[in-house]
Amino acid sequence: MSQHINVFEMAKEQLAVAAEYLNLDKGLHEVLASPARSLTVRFPVVLDNGEIQVFEGYRVQHNSSRGPAKGGIRFHPDVDIDDTSALAMWMTWKCAVANIPYGGAKGSVKVDTKQLSKRELEKLTRRYATEINMLIGERSDVPAPDIGTNPQVMAWIMDTISMQVGHTVPGIVTGKPLELGGSEGRVEATGRGVIVAAEEAAKTIGMNLGGAKVVVQGFGNVGSIAAKIAEENGATVVGVSDAYGGIYNPNGLPIRELIQKCGGRDGGLGEYTEAEKVSNSELLELPCDVLIPAAISAQLTKENANKVKAKLIVEGANGPCTPDADHIFSDNGVFLVPDILANAGGVVVSYFEWVQDLQNFFWEEEEVNGKLTRIMRRSYAAVESTMKSHKTDMRTAALIIGVKRVADATVRRGIFP
Repeated sequence: MSQHINVFEMAKEQLAVAAEYLNLDKGLHEVLASPARSLTVRFPVVLDNGEIQVFEGYRVQHNSSRGPAKGGIRFHPDVDIDDTSALAMWMTWKCAVANIPYGGAKGSVKVDTKQLSKRELEKLTRRYATEINMLIGERSDVPAPDIGTNPQVMAWIMDTISMQVGHTVPGIVTGKPLELGGSEGRVEATGRGVIVAAEEAAKTIGMNLGGAKVVVQGFGNVGSIAAKIAEENGATVVGVSDAYGGIYNPNGLPIRELIQKCGGRDGGLGEYTEAEKVSNSELLELPCDVLIPAAISAQLTKENANKVKAKLIVEGANGPCTPDADHIFSDNGVFLVPDILANAGGVVVSYFEWVQDLQNFFWEEEEVNGKLTRIMRRSYAAVESTMKSHKTDMRTAALIIGVKRVADATVRRGIFP
């Protein structure tokens, strides 16, 4: 996360814009501007050397008017309660834009997982799951993987809660290994959804994605899959990066080869010699048609937005563009597909996984991918239509849809008691 930008304030600023378009009741706006629940936990873990270290973690439930809270768990040294609250709010709107029956939540632990052994990571995960177990549940709050977590971490959480309740609860988390009730297509879902959104956006602006030059910031799960599928669909991926920097070749990069040789290893991209080395900031300013920021928040700001050469930005990460950057892109004629639409593929297939777990009946990957593509296209079409009718940008249009659906659900349910 950026040290200079409070992303929760950024999220509330975005909400305020949508609230103005919707003429939202002041009290209802206040309800939606704050998380319903925020839990901060501090817990000890015995390290391999016998020392005790205390970690701080969070679980934030923003809103559950439309269904159980849903949101990933992030293990990262820079997270805090504000970051987690912003991510929970964005999850609320994301689920509403995709029109799946969830509210928004997010969890995090302030930790650098690179400093932990696998056993230490397991102990931290199980203790964190125990600390938040009064909030999470198959019908109340369903975590998933995020930055720093993966299917194995989800398996440990599922096992921890299952041991505590005395029976297996596969629906407690999504993004699990297939052997434990995970869904076909879940690992690729976010990246696949990003490319579906990019294809739809390319049609909107008269671009052929098949012949486009693409730059992807972030070579983790989302970025690497998005780059691979973009390449399979005929695009030329000219630049990619990880946390340690990036590589650029105007003639294109061999994405499948990079995933096999460098994927999952920090700094691995730097070992590829047939490309120019670039920094992450330089990568964002490379000549290209499509830019996919798929790393962390607040990467595109008023300082660098004018230097972006892409005509289409598709947000694979959560909150990569600040409101100042949004204004600059709008003024410069850059078309932007916002995070709450573009990267919704992950939560859509998490929803599919949850449904499959609850009914103990599983689908083939082709069916999962087909359903995902239809929901992404339908959601994109709704946001594009709202953009045109309100004469605004795609982010505001997506927020108008998401906020209205959550507000309407809140009003219909009424205020207890």
